[in-house]
Amino acid sequence: MNVNKKNTIIAAVLGALTIAIGAFGAHGLKEIVSEKTIASFEIGVRYQMYHVILLIVLGFSTLIDQKTQKWASRFFIFGIFLFSGSIYLITLKEFFSFNTKIFTILTPIGGLFLITGWLRLAFGIIVNK
Repeated sequence: MNVNKKNTIIAAVLGALTIAIGAFGAHGLKEIVSEKTIASFEIGVRYQMYHVILLIVLGFSTLIDQKTQKWASRFFIFGIFLFSGSIYLITLKEFFSFNTKIFTILTPIGGLFLITGWLRLAFGIIVNK
């Protein structure tokens, strides 16, 4: 399977997951958590969808070399799971029997992965002939 096809498949699955998570946040959370908590949850959903769209664009792009697509996509995917995933877990902390405080360190690490993905994409575009 080439990188383009793999990126678009991962993005499509993450896109469906983003819609499901967003719907849960819009309908399921309103009755059980505060507005501030919902706002945090929505940030996770928003950043996830931005990067899903970017993964789709990367997957279909013929202008960006395979190596750049591969590395940028890896950073974006890890960033989505760490950044958005940790926000979802922290937001739902009331429903877990374990302490979710450990996940607060994952949010900025995930953010660094997203930033690194963007920088890797820029670098790849700059050096591509």
